Amino acid sequence: MKRVINQTRKPLSVPLPRGKILHLGPARSGQVSSEAAEHPSLRKLVEAGTLAVVDEGATSSGAATGRRKGPPSFHGHAVGGGGRRSGDR
Repeated sequence: MKRVINQTRKPLSVPLPRGKILHLGPARSGQVSSEAAEHPSLRKLVEAGTLAVVDEGATSSGAATGRRKGPPSFHGHAVGGGGRRSGDR
């Protein structure tokens, strides 16, 4: 897998093989297969400096150290507290 990074301040629609499109916001990244990273239209965007392609093994995402980067996730179950149950009265 490869990581594709939008180097602009505009949202991009990146054409991929088999008619698929990757939508990237400003300064955002997404994953594509190694095959898709060699697609001619994607290569043109890389050569123009609009996109950067990085091998997934070469990034220091913090996952290897066990630390998470970015804001905490609020998806999933809440810890502690919560609402009342109907049988707790």
